[in-house]
Amino acid sequence: MPPTLRPAAAVATLLLIGATTGCSLLAVPGTRTPGGDAPAVPPRQVVLAAAQALDDAGGARIDVVEEGPAGRRTASGTLTWGARDEAALTVTDEQGTGQLTVRDGALDLGYPGAPPKHADRDGAESLDPRATTGPGGYAGGWMTGLVTNPGSRAYAIAQTGKLGSLGGEQLAGMTVAHYQGSVPVAEYFGADGELTPARLAVVVDWYRQRGVAAIGYDVWVGPGKRLLRLRETARGSAGTTVTTTDVSDPGEGDASPAATG
Repeated sequence: MPPTLRPAAAVATLLLIGATTGCSLLAVPGTRTPGGDAPAVPPRQVVLAAAQALDDAGGARIDVVEEGPAGRRTASGTLTWGARDEAALTVTDEQGTGQLTVRDGALDLGYPGAPPKHADRDGAESLDPRATTGPGGYAGGWMTGLVTNPGSRAYAIAQTGKLGSLGGEQLAGMTVAHYQGSVPVAEYFGADGELTPARLAVVVDWYRQRGVAAIGYDVWVGPGKRLLRLRETARGSAGTTVTTTDVSDPGEGDASPAATG
């Protein structure tokens, strides 16, 4: 997944456009302003604004589930970005239930009865039990995604693909807007300015070998520009892998040990 981005300039521009065209970002996204005549805000604007709001929060709790042909994985805990770069996540995968921590860009992953594994942020994928291409080898983005600000991923989605609205639904006890789209793999990861050409080629080739041409995505945004859920779908020759990230408690990020769930 793309690393942390800071989309302040892009979002500020779109917010200014919204102000001058009469669009309101304070209403329930995807609907008209209650009791008013303002038109619905374009999905791209809503997602970019939500991405910026989460980026500004500096941290949150995340609950992640990946399901696909290779099995089911989960992760839960706190993630902090910006001035501090920390995480404390309980991860359950093929090796059991372990603890993933981040301190100042250094990652540590430990399972009961096994020696801990260490990596820096650029080598996060080497911690994945499915990594088979050596240190830093791409393994599908699971570990990288766990230590990446969800707002930066939503920002990349809005910047590289066309979003359509699926209307309002109930989520987390509120009415939220659901947006959906897809983008070719090369475009999605190519938008990440921090990937070297060599690294980008490795990532794109990983998906190509598995018959994945595009990444499908869904984004849920609640009132107050709250990014609540991201879902990424990769359909390939071996089946479909779906990764869902729920975001809650924006601003939280004390990196205290996550409870096993």
